[in-house]
Amino acid sequence: MSQKKTMSQKETMKRVLRYIKKYRLVVALSLLLAAVTVALTLYIPILTGDAVDLIVGKGRVDMPGVFQIMMKIAVVMVITAAAQWVMNTCNNYITYHVIRDIRSDAFQKLEILPLKYMDTHAYGDVVSRVIADVDTFADGLLMGFTQLFTGVLTIFGTLGFMLVTNVPITLVVVCITPVSFLVARFIAKKTYSMFKEQSETRGEQTSLVEEIVGNQKVVKCFSREKQVREQFGEINGRLEKCSLKAIFFSSITNPATRFVNSLVYAGVGIFGALIAISGGISVGQLSCFLSYANQYTKPFNEISGVVTELQNAFVCAGRILDLIEEEPQVPDAPDAKVLSDASGNVELAHVYFQYVPDKKLIQDFNLCVKPGQRIAIVGPTGCGKTTLINLLMRFYDVNEGSIRVDGTDIRQITRGSLRTSYGMVLQETWLRSGTIADNISMGKPEASREEIVAAAKAAHAHSFIKRLPEGYDTVITEDGGSLSQGQKQLLCIARVMLCLPPMLILDEATSSIDTRTEIKIQNAFAKMMEGRTSFIVAHRLSTIQEADVILVMRDGNIIEQGDHESLLGQGGFYANLYNSQFAV
Repeated sequence: MSQKKTMSQKETMKRVLRYIKKYRLVVALSLLLAAVTVALTLYIPILTGDAVDLIVGKGRVDMPGVFQIMMKIAVVMVITAAAQWVMNTCNNYITYHVIRDIRSDAFQKLEILPLKYMDTHAYGDVVSRVIADVDTFADGLLMGFTQLFTGVLTIFGTLGFMLVTNVPITLVVVCITPVSFLVARFIAKKTYSMFKEQSETRGEQTSLVEEIVGNQKVVKCFSREKQVREQFGEINGRLEKCSLKAIFFSSITNPATRFVNSLVYAGVGIFGALIAISGGISVGQLSCFLSYANQYTKPFNEISGVVTELQNAFVCAGRILDLIEEEPQVPDAPDAKVLSDASGNVELAHVYFQYVPDKKLIQDFNLCVKPGQRIAIVGPTGCGKTTLINLLMRFYDVNEGSIRVDGTDIRQITRGSLRTSYGMVLQETWLRSGTIADNISMGKPEASREEIVAAAKAAHAHSFIKRLPEGYDTVITEDGGSLSQGQKQLLCIARVMLCLPPMLILDEATSSIDTRTEIKIQNAFAKMMEGRTSFIVAHRLSTIQEADVILVMRDGNIIEQGDHESLLGQGGFYANLYNSQFAV
């Protein structure tokens, strides 16, 4: 387990370094400035020691010499401050450019991930990775650049200065120092797993909040407030416990290392005083040593604090990088055909598909659709209607068999051109932040206002749009704001009316529309479907009586096929479904 965790940390470090590598010149400049800052900072105690040695006793002070040293110290401090400012600017540049790159890669990966990834991961957890985890990683990375490099250089630089000044006192410092490493290592091993649990629990909490906020009406409708509070309280309690453990272990780092620092300072003071009494070093050199003892041990405090923060940062980095390195959807074939002016000939031959290996769904499905035909798909919930639509749009690829459009296997057609050839209206509406006109013209951004208005009129959405405060320029949020479900669906229908692609998919397209408007929409659909291959998924069988072919599906198979009258005449499953909807 420990080896696996270590390998995970090493792998995360390698992946992070690949992002930092792009800015290696800025990193080199930052390291150079860190070295300059440390060297100048360590030079000041030497100057201070020299000044102390010029104060021999009462009335025996070399004031011109002291003043000259003070001027040197002032110049060194100004240069140090300038170098540190530029170094911090470089560190910020590296950190936030790396974070920008990671977020961009993560968002681009979300665009090409297969739908099965989103089906198996909570949306809130994905959002938590891209937002919260990246922010936490940014804090840790910035702290690493700002304090880790400088701290390490300070340790080695101070050690070098002390060795040059006095070897015995330096050995006292070096002998006590390993205690700090042991303390930091113990805490680092403890905190990694705790911060990992904290990050995962935070993602679970974000997922719950996103789900509840997005479905607040459903929660209130079923009076689930108490259960939701209890569920949130349980997750929040777990987050509190794992956060307290992680924070506790990370918070003992500073006191523990400060204790070690005090031991180092006391050792230098006592041992150095004895040497000074015997004339081994001057008082100024002893004061210089005491200053170095402070500067030598201070980075251990900072580094131990940075290590615990880096543990948290690398856990978060691992989560977001795991997302970035997820297997993307199968790319378009190199010789993939661009489908243009599709006639609408669709053929499914011996199609097998299942979401999970041990649960069969569509088995040996065969269908041949001629251009311009209207194909209605009916059947009980879970029979595979929506799955068939997902396969036609190539949201999923078939396990076996093939789906052909105009004689070409859709796996040999670019996804973009295939999906552009379909107009799709689903039961679940989707709108984005922007104006009403922007939402209607999503599939045809270059459309003129006259074309947008004509599409809205065809979808019977024009009248309610004109009643909005700014008409077609009214800005709505991604969930449609105050629009009703029916109005949102009318906008989605207008979106398809504007593009008029050669093939249509209507999945319960009028489920949220009142009966009077539905009759008008059905007439508009009938006009729109003329000469276009159409797939209609419907539960209300009264809406599909005019279909050329009705497919009756059950357990992933077509059990009946024909037009409305012929299926009623058979007195089978379809007839029972139809009669049950109109039974008194």
